[in-house]
Parts: sequence; C-alpha cells; structure tokens
Amino acid sequence: MTDDGWLLTNAHVVESCDRIEVAGKGIAGDPRIDSTNDLALIKVDARQPMTPLVFRNAPIRLGEDIVAIGFPLAGLLSDSIKITTGNVNALAGLRNDTRYIQISTPIQPGNSGGPVVDRAGYLLGITTATFSKKAADEIGITAQNVNFAIRASVAELFLQSQGIAGQSGAPSSDTSTLATADIADKISPSAHQILCYGSRQESASAERVQPDTNRRAALPRGSLLEASGYDAIGFDYATLKDVSYRACKSACEGDAQCKAITYNAKHRFCFLKDNVVALIRNSDALAAYSSSKAADIIMSRFTSFSGVDVPGGDYKRIRQTSYLECFLSCIDDSVCRAFAYIPKKKECWLKDALGTPKPMRGVELGLK
Repeated sequence: MTDDGWLLTNAHVVESCDRIEVAGKGIAGDPRIDSTNDLALIKVDARQPMTPLVFRNAPIRLGEDIVAIGFPLAGLLSDSIKITTGNVNALAGLRNDTRYIQISTPIQPGNSGGPVVDRAGYLLGITTATFSKKAADEIGITAQNVNFAIRASVAELFLQSQGIAGQSGAPSSDTSTLATADIADKISPSAHQILCYGSRQESASAERVQPDTNRRAALPRGSLLEASGYDAIGFDYATLKDVSYRACKSACEGDAQCKAITYNAKHRFCFLKDNVVALIRNSDALAAYSSSKAADIIMSRFTSFSGVDVPGGDYKRIRQTSYLECFLSCIDDSVCRAFAYIPKKKECWLKDALGTPKPMRGVELGLK
C-alpha cells in the first residue's frame, strides 16, 4: 500500500503468527489488526521503494469484470503468484453486509488478503472468504463459486485510522481496458506472499467482536475489565487531560459514579463515564468497564474514526443529539450502514451507503 513497505492483508492471515515473513522481503513487524473487518497491516524493511496499488474512487458496478491475485495452495501447487478472473456478482455480502462485495473469481486457501482489481488495475477489494462446504451442508444447498472481498473503501478507512496514507484515483474516461496478461504484469509487483510461522494461543479469542445482538456473559464483580482497541459508548461526566492510562483507570476505580472509561492514547485524554451500553472499535482507544455492566454491554461491529467522513448516503438527520444517541439510532436501524456525528453542531447523519472516505475535520464517523 505504500512505497516504504506497508502491506495490507487479512487479520486472520497474521493474527496468530509467532513470526511473519514476506517472501523475498524478510521479517515483517508492527502488525496493526482490525479483527472486526478482518484487515491487518504489516511493515517490512523496504530497501528499495515498493510498488503500491491505487484505491479506486469510482463506485463498484454490478457485473463488472475483475481480477484476483494471490498465492493459493502454495506448497501443493507452485509457489508462484496466480491470477483468476471473474465478475462482481453482488454489491453486498452475507445478510446484506455492505462492507463486502460478492465475487465469482475462484479462490482457495492462500488467496486471503490478496488484491481484487478492476480491468484498469485499480484496487476494488481484498479477498477474504468463501462460502464454506460446512455452511452449504447445513442449508442443504451446494453453493457454487460464492466468494467475498472486503471493499477497498473499508480498507482505506483502516489505513487512515492508522495514520498511513494510501494512494487513490479513478480511471479516466479514455483509460483502456487491460488484457489479463497486462494486468498480471502491472499488479504482480504489488502482491507479496505472506508466510506465518508458529501459532500463539489466542487467549483473546473470546474478545473478538460478535454481532450486535450478542451480549457478553456476566462476570464476577471486581476491578475494571479492559478492552484494548475499543471505545466505551456512554455518557461522559468528566474528562482528564494529559494523564496516563494507569492514572485514568485509577481515577475510575476510586469513583463510585464511574462505570467505564475511554482513554485516547494519542492525545492522553481520559473520559470517565457513568454508564456504558456498547463497545465500538477504535484503534486509538483503550476502554475499561465495570464487571457489573458486562452482561449488558453490546460488543458492537462498528468501527470508530475521527476526522474522517464518507460523503453521500445520508438519509436521515438528527439535530440536537449526542454521540451516544446517534450511535444507538444507527445500531437500531437495519438500513443504517454508518453514521457521522458533528459535535460542534450536535448533529447526526445516518447513512445507507458508503462513499469514498475523505479527511473531514470535526466529524466522528461510525462504520458498521
């Protein structure tokens, strides 16, 4: 994704590895994981500038021709890069999940995390999943060639949340459609095989995000339970500035009114909350909450971004509201795919479609 060595893949490719290696590039480090959207960033030491792919700004079209690149069944088949062609079959994934597109390009184990590009070589998505035989057996239907890719726009938001600038653009009207062999020549330098060595015990597996309807089991009363990478959604009754996470947590533990905290590591801000209803993904945040509230907390599939908006798709505006009310309005609305909250105006916009992400100061974005 960048010429200095940031690579994008699926979270499930790298999150259980003791050591991550990029073939021909060496050991990768500094993994950034977004388990909610099955995305991950890793960094290699790029001694020579690498060749980044370009996010496509133009909307994805139903039925358009696409190309997927990866390293399927390496070890059984050849270790070389492989290319498959197909079409966009649907503009949403399972149960109308708009983070995904459904694609017909055949994929196998080893394709995960690989790019899906249009016929001009622009990035449309990241290969992530296929409709498994187990699922097909359960419903009694043999689903043929049903595969899914995460939209590139979701991946671009993830990069922005990590402070990493990707490249974006759109084919001009006179851009020619490339032959498959030409796309392979163009994209192959940007696709790299990731090798996973060892496997850690995933002690945090129970913390993975579940659907919004799932709630955590009750835990014994005790000290605050920690949730790294989350923001606790509740009413803020106090804010502490320029403090450490330990001091933030101690302040809550010493205050009977406090039921949860959100700590912003980037700005060293501590938010004390007298209630908590949900946890929302935020890579800059550290949350902790009282075990007495654990059974009532929704483990949300939302991801939070600051200073980012996805223009378009607005179908409802709510005035004189709070971030919490905005969040709950979206979570309870089956049409809502994202919300944008403007604290200065106390204004909430619900969105039923995802546009191209853009930096926008003063906007808090929540993405399902």
